[in-house]
Amino acid sequence: MVRFLHTGDWQLGMTRHFLPEEAQARFTQDRFDAVRRMLVGAHEAGCRFAVVAGDVFETNQVDRRTVVRGLEAMGEAALPILLLPGNHDPLDASSVFTSPTFVEAKPDNVSVLFDSRPVDVGDGVEVVGAPWPTKRPLEDLVVPAFGALEPLAEPGTPNASGPTYRIGVAHGGLDSVAAMRDDPALIPFDAVRQLFDERRLTYLALGDRHSLTRCDEEGRIWYAGSPEPTDHSESAPGKALVVDLGPGAVRALPVDIGRWRFIQHEIELYSANDVEALAKKLEDAPDKERTVLRLVLSGALQLTDKARLDDVVENGRDLFASIDVWGRQQDLKILPQDADFGDLGLAGFAHEAVQTLRTIAARDDEEGFDARNALTLLVRLARCTP
Repeated sequence: MVRFLHTGDWQLGMTRHFLPEEAQARFTQDRFDAVRRMLVGAHEAGCRFAVVAGDVFETNQVDRRTVVRGLEAMGEAALPILLLPGNHDPLDASSVFTSPTFVEAKPDNVSVLFDSRPVDVGDGVEVVGAPWPTKRPLEDLVVPAFGALEPLAEPGTPNASGPTYRIGVAHGGLDSVAAMRDDPALIPFDAVRQLFDERRLTYLALGDRHSLTRCDEEGRIWYAGSPEPTDHSESAPGKALVVDLGPGAVRALPVDIGRWRFIQHEIELYSANDVEALAKKLEDAPDKERTVLRLVLSGALQLTDKARLDDVVENGRDLFASIDVWGRQQDLKILPQDADFGDLGLAGFAHEAVQTLRTIAARDDEEGFDARNALTLLVRLARCTP
């Protein structure tokens, strides 16, 4: 049996525009820590090597510090690591993998799959990559790279002269699961299946999708996903795969790696009790400092309740990595009532201004939206006045 780690889409150096500075620093550090944690776990699980299926770095223009820190994390691992250039870090003229910083800092256990020549990793196992030469290739890179390989010897064949297991490492969209059907670089699923039938591949380690994805019934084609989540659209991020290859069998075991969470709550609000229930939900949430929260709100609230909601969200932003209130402005309707202003003690010009804003707030347009926000702020400020 051969056991190895399949991972990808580390995208070291990634930034998220919605994260404040201190959360971004934590997000950056945790991606390095995920690499360390994953590789230590792989060694302890008996993996003989690791393949990284593209997008090791966020771009070819990542700063020197990111490259050096990433290589240091890899160098601490007690197993060989094979890196594949992907669409974020392709082998173009500015490739990070040929930069002086990378070349000088690269530890001995790290190698780059610069081409599709087989790499012997011992005991009848070889790894073959399909690296991206440019950011936007105009054809499939996988079938040409692997289709020219010699068929594998049967495992257990006496005096076999060639490898018995071959791991393909590739990056990009498989046409059976890809959302963008017009991409000329899509990997044709049927042609890949033919490679297995012809015994040119034993396992295909894919990168590009950030969600763990099994692509065939036999479990020979997988996306490992990203070891840390990056977006709310990902269904199963924060994983890696420990893969076992044996005579007539392939087994891929998902392993949890990520510490960050991207969570979306869809909540209807119609009363003060609903707002307090949301406040309790946020209060009880674990790992707030590594949670990116999206609130999709709908319903209808009085102005006083909307002011309380704004306080809840503002306080949450001090605790969570990020809170984003998502959706159209009309999904959560604000309904100013006389009771909202009864205890404000407004008179004269201030009273007249509030009445004017209330008239505008009844409109379902941008000015009405701004007027409702102004009234909400007024109520919040009045409540804070001693």
